[in-house]
Amino acid sequence: MSAANPSRDDFASLLDESFSESNSAEGSVVRGVITSIEKDMAIIDVGLKVEGRVPLKEFGTKAKDLKAGDTVEVMVERIENALGEAVLSREKARREESWVKLEEKFNRGERVEGVIFNQVKGGFTVDLDGAVAFLPRSQVDIRPIRDVTPLMHTPQPFEILKMDRRRGNIVVSRRTVLEESRAEQRSEIVQNLEEGQVVEGVVKNITDYGAFVDLGGIDGLLHVTDMAWRRVNHPTEILNIGQTVKVQIIRINQETHRISLGMKQLESDPWGDIGTKFPIGKKIKGTVTNITDYGAFVELEPGIEGLIHVSEMSWTKKNVHPGKILSTSQDVDVVVLEVDPAKRRISLGLKQTLENPWEAFVRSHPVGSTVEGEVKNKTEFGLFIGLDGDVDGMVHLSDLDWTRPGEQVIEEYQRGQMVKAQVLDIDVDKERISLGIKQLQRDTGADSGDLRKNAVVTCEVTKITDGGIEVRLVESGLESFIKRNDLSRDRDEQRPERFSVGQKLDARVIAYDKKTRKVQVSVKALEIAEEKEAVAQYGSTDSGASLGDILGAALKSRN
Repeated sequence: MSAANPSRDDFASLLDESFSESNSAEGSVVRGVITSIEKDMAIIDVGLKVEGRVPLKEFGTKAKDLKAGDTVEVMVERIENALGEAVLSREKARREESWVKLEEKFNRGERVEGVIFNQVKGGFTVDLDGAVAFLPRSQVDIRPIRDVTPLMHTPQPFEILKMDRRRGNIVVSRRTVLEESRAEQRSEIVQNLEEGQVVEGVVKNITDYGAFVDLGGIDGLLHVTDMAWRRVNHPTEILNIGQTVKVQIIRINQETHRISLGMKQLESDPWGDIGTKFPIGKKIKGTVTNITDYGAFVELEPGIEGLIHVSEMSWTKKNVHPGKILSTSQDVDVVVLEVDPAKRRISLGLKQTLENPWEAFVRSHPVGSTVEGEVKNKTEFGLFIGLDGDVDGMVHLSDLDWTRPGEQVIEEYQRGQMVKAQVLDIDVDKERISLGIKQLQRDTGADSGDLRKNAVVTCEVTKITDGGIEVRLVESGLESFIKRNDLSRDRDEQRPERFSVGQKLDARVIAYDKKTRKVQVSVKALEIAEEKEAVAQYGSTDSGASLGDILGAALKSRN
């Protein structure tokens, strides 16, 4: 078969080749030549068996300059449609071309230029020369922007954050570009600033702890403690937003570009000659500026504050909150107690402006005088009595009664009861007043010669126990306890049960403390003493007389 007449196999081969070329062309960007322009369409030959049509609007602003013979790039979407034409797209070709360029810039970390052209949920769409990207609302600016209209349809730089060609997603940020530019600008400004330099700025923002001042492209923090030498409770007391202020640069952190500013540093330090202004012991007037749990701060002059500790507020009110004694803005007289210029501390006293009530009490109620007061409290060691001058005195248990135990007597007193007492001792430094109630009563045993040691006394049994018997001395009324082994010289007679309540017996005093009014007596000691006395008077047992005879003779002589 000749070449002019191809075989069936040759036709099949040519057909396969045609399909292969068609399949490879579809979806690719190719160069074509505009053969003609008809109305709003450009007729383009891309080297296929058929021509295609592309709307002029897909060429954008270049559409008006197109003419026959111009070469353009388009994407082949389909080789032939129902009309027998190639389906071409300039827009998709442009988008594909943009993706290639964007990927290259993304990989190199370069910025791209785009135009914000529409608002969508959660952000905006950006035209990156044909490719559409998403700009999240949080990435528009460094600070939230309410109106984005001025930024739309204006070419500006963006940074690509993420690209996914398979899904056709591009995420960009305008904020990172601004932050980089701002950081470069801040760095340049910081290089021209020095610590100690005095500059002017505008108050940009005010917080509870200070104010941010714009120094011409970079912000500095003016802390509330550096605004004035005096106490400033809130920055709004002396500053307003938009106000121009003169400040001194205190510190510059070159790494973080943080700048600390101060206003008070431009004024003389009022603590410079604090020692001569406020010598210790000086009485001055001040105004209460703040009250805390531990005391009150008092302004003595602008920039100078002192602290009245709670312990220096009142001579008598020890556990009272300072707010119960003083109030904010109150004018008070105080006394300088201590000055520490290095720590910028002044200790003040409020109670020192008043007379010490303990010193006043000494003058009006010397030791030995009688006072009257109300029982304020009962404790395990005595009574507290409220006295003149809002001071308290204490009656110890041992000073309640001459004869009875204090633990027993104190139960007879009640809070609020008025009692009389004698001043026994006053310690002004320790703020203590010792009182005695029994001292106003007659001491029944104070002059009794019978209570000397070794004296013989008559006792009445008041109680019988296993360990001995409780007795009351008939003459003095004092109470004592005779232990079992002191009940008799004879061991068989050392039985408490052989005595009965109300029975009277003689015993010998073996110990007596006048101060505590405690007395110890012993029947055994009396028996031993009588035996010795009898032996000395009537002879010893060696003379032939028995001990019973001697004691019998002694007893007869006593009777």
